[in-house]
Amino acid sequence: MTTSVPTVIPAPAPAGAGPRRLYRVAGLDISLTGTGVATAGGTTRIPTRGHRNDSLAARRNRIKLIADLVVTEVGDVDLAAVEGPVSYSQPGGSTWDRAGLWWQIVDRLIGRDIPVAVIPPTCRAKYATGSGAARKAMVLEAAQRRYGAVLPSDDEADALVLRAMGLHFLGQPLADVPPGHGVALVGCQWPDLGTGVAR
Repeated sequence: MTTSVPTVIPAPAPAGAGPRRLYRVAGLDISLTGTGVATAGGTTRIPTRGHRNDSLAARRNRIKLIADLVVTEVGDVDLAAVEGPVSYSQPGGSTWDRAGLWWQIVDRLIGRDIPVAVIPPTCRAKYATGSGAARKAMVLEAAQRRYGAVLPSDDEADALVLRAMGLHFLGQPLADVPPGHGVALVGCQWPDLGTGVAR
């Protein structure tokens, strides 16, 4: 059985109108230590440092700072493609702080009427490499090769792939990908955009 890739078909431009503009899509790889952000202007990484014995107030301030910086970097976009939270069963890091940061950012995006897509990490890896089990180094290498980008970190590579997935969903792929990669879009949580996204 063939699995179809979900797409939004943009409304045709009115007669006499200029060429349809490109959608503004941001990709976000949210992390306490280094959030990757990809927009039409390029990629960046927002690093912060914390300590295991930080006070509750310090942890709260760190989360707020990251969220403020990320949302400012994103700006005004038609879609934010956000990597979904890692499984709570995975060891390491601060589960509550990571979840709090993720929700802070998603809440702010939705509060600004920016539609949010949630991309599971395995779908991001599959879209980039063809394998949902691919490690970050493989995603970085694949992203640099496919998009011709110089990416200083795997956080930025992940963000670029997430942005590419959002553009693909909207019918404007950043680059051609094999069908086996494109099926990764099926496993994502896409917002119901209709045609209202094309402003």
